[in-house]
Amino acid sequence: MIEVLAVLSISAAAGMRIALPLLMIGLLYGDSLWSQVPLLSHIPPPIVLGVLVSWSLLEIFVSKDRVGRRGLQLIQIVFSPIVGAIMGMTVAKTTIPSAWLVWLLGITGGLLALVLQLVQTGWIYRLKRVPVWVIFAQDVLCVVLVFLAFDAPRQGGLIALLLLWFAIRSSKEWHRWYTMQAQGGDRAQPRRRKQEPD
Repeated sequence: MIEVLAVLSISAAAGMRIALPLLMIGLLYGDSLWSQVPLLSHIPPPIVLGVLVSWSLLEIFVSKDRVGRRGLQLIQIVFSPIVGAIMGMTVAKTTIPSAWLVWLLGITGGLLALVLQLVQTGWIYRLKRVPVWVIFAQDVLCVVLVFLAFDAPRQGGLIALLLLWFAIRSSKEWHRWYTMQAQGGDRAQPRRRKQEPD
């Protein structure tokens, strides 16, 4: 059970940022853990480190700009499930000997990362303008989730489950908000005569 919570914690971090959690694993936990990372462990470390540092800086600074954030969001939607699966498998491989269970946890982590990334995109779309302090809080939470995945997986998993609960609640709220845009008998087709544009 602890392993599952650790996977959820690290995958939730991947649902917020792509390169930053991988960079933290490489810098803080060294070669012993890096050798467990699928795909990336076969690439020379200097190349991986250079790409991760560059991409982490890009994520941190471009996410503060509205136009840059939209482009970054599209890339993160595509790659977050891949990174979530990679990171989930990395954590699982350190304690679980069963290969099929490692793959199952990796797929679960990838799906969680994708869901959280889609929720972020939905909030950015809905709010139009996200305060800078929210972006900073997101960066801090991403870093905290990586630490918790290894040092306090129960707390990290609990935070990941709370984020998942928030994502489910948000999707229900968006559906209600979207259908309320329609008038009268058009609830089944809310796009017809919408009061607010997409």
